[in-house]
Amino acid sequence: MHVNMSSIAALLVTASSRLAVIAFSTRSVAPKFAARALIARQIASGPMPYDDDKMPIYALGLNIGMQISQQTDFKSLLEEDELEILMTGFSDIVKGEETVNPMEVLQKYGPSVNALLRERMEGIVERVKKDGKEYIEGFLDCNEEAEKTDSGLVYYCMKEGTGASPVVQDEVEVHYHGTLTDGTVFDSSVDRGATIKFKLGQVIKGWQEGLAMMKEGGKATLVIPPELAYGDAGSGGAVPPGATLKFEVELFKVNP
Repeated sequence: MHVNMSSIAALLVTASSRLAVIAFSTRSVAPKFAARALIARQIASGPMPYDDDKMPIYALGLNIGMQISQQTDFKSLLEEDELEILMTGFSDIVKGEETVNPMEVLQKYGPSVNALLRERMEGIVERVKKDGKEYIEGFLDCNEEAEKTDSGLVYYCMKEGTGASPVVQDEVEVHYHGTLTDGTVFDSSVDRGATIKFKLGQVIKGWQEGLAMMKEGGKATLVIPPELAYGDAGSGGAVPPGATLKFEVELFKVNP
C-alpha cells in the first residue's frame, strides 16, 4: 500500500484544455538491494478468463491496474461502494462516456479528494505503526537473547559467524527472507533460490546497522522499525507505509 503523502500531486487543477489525470507522484523508495515483490498477496493461478485472441487486451488492463495498485492501494483506502464509483469514473474516461466536464469535477472536488486520502492514510499508517511496536515487544518477550539497540533495531543471533564484519563501504553477499509482521512474505532471495550482492551503504539503515553486527558465516533475525526501513512512504505495493519489517539474513561473504 503506497501513497506518498509528501509528494501527492495536487489533482492537476489547471486551466489546461487537456484532461487532468489524477496523478500520485511516487518517490522511489524501493530497496536498493532489488526487492522484486510486485504485490504482497499471493494469487493462485487459474484458467484464463478470455480466449487467446482477447487475452492481450486483458493483459493491458492488468498492467494498468498493477501500476496503479503499486502506487496506491485503493482497496485498503476505499469502501466497496466507493471502489465502484472510482471504477465508474475510470471507465467513463476510457470509454469517452463522461456526462460531466472532467476539468470542472477536478477543480471542484480535487482538494476534497486529497483531504480524504490524507485522512484515511494517516489513520492506516498510525495503526500499522502501533501494530509494529506491539510486534517488537512480543518478539523481545519471546526471545530473551534478542537485543534492542539505541536506534530501535532488534537483533537476534541465530548462528554466530566466525569471519569478518562488514562496514558500510563493503560489498556483502547474503540470503534473506523478508516478511511483514503478519507473516506476509514481501521479498525473499531464499524463495528465488539465489543469493544477492550489494554495497552495504546502499540499503536501508536497519540493514546497515544489523549486518554490521554480524560476521561472515552468521545468520540473524532483524526486526526493523519503520524509521530504519521505509518510513511513512512504504515501498511500492509490497511494504505498507509505517511498516515494521522482519528479516532473516545469512551473511556469506564480505568484500572490502
